[in-house]
Amino acid sequence: MGTSLVLRKGKRTRELPLDEFYLAYQKTALDPGEYVESIRVPLPAPGAKVRSYKIAKRFDQDISAVCGGYRIVLEDGVVREVSIAYGGVAAIPKRALRCERALLDRPWTQESIDAAMNELDKDYSPLTDMRASAGYRRLVTRNLLYRFFLETEGKQVQTRVFEYAG
Repeated sequence: MGTSLVLRKGKRTRELPLDEFYLAYQKTALDPGEYVESIRVPLPAPGAKVRSYKIAKRFDQDISAVCGGYRIVLEDGVVREVSIAYGGVAAIPKRALRCERALLDRPWTQESIDAAMNELDKDYSPLTDMRASAGYRRLVTRNLLYRFFLETEGKQVQTRVFEYAG
């Protein structure tokens, strides 16, 4: 989504796009002795539609089975910018690049979303663990993308049937 990390070791700092931080399971791009000093999150472009969703067994204080982040910029109903990323699905959080390519410069329609959901299956090899099965994660990534579409296509729809009363 354009986020970057400022990394520090002593007096030396460097900035790294968040997309490049996670290399493999429990492996990051941190050099020995380096730490994350700050996170830079740019404001969304005017007119951008941004959402994030978390799926976990408990609503709060639980590690996600799947989390998704979405950003699109539409121009006359056509996707001009798109960023989609998931965490909890595979070994590392990462962008859904095939899915993004399926949407870029296409109309924001059911047909485009269907094509993008099919590309999600190629973006990830979901894992199975105590939080969720691979099949469940595959279904949830598709359904969260569809939820984002429903919430941003311009029609009033309710996508959440349970509200936590806390």
